[in-house]
Amino acid sequence: MAVVVETRELLQTVLASAVAGVGVTVVFSVAIWGAARFADLSRSERPVAATAAAAVSGLALAATLAAVTFGVVVMTSK
Repeated sequence: MAVVVETRELLQTVLASAVAGVGVTVVFSVAIWGAARFADLSRSERPVAATAAAAVSGLALAATLAAVTFGVVVMTSK
């Protein structure tokens, strides 16, 4: 009898997409938060804290771009 739906593979795909979707969203929101904190701290004349917020924002943005790139590579390799 033929298998119509590979349940195990389907569940793995759903779980991976949910984790990736939530993970990328959280990391990108950290990038937005860091940018907003940078703007606030710059106006408050707190350069050290503003630099730290900019670094957090930059790292989170880099992680977001890396995750998107990884996703595209995985999708095109299969």
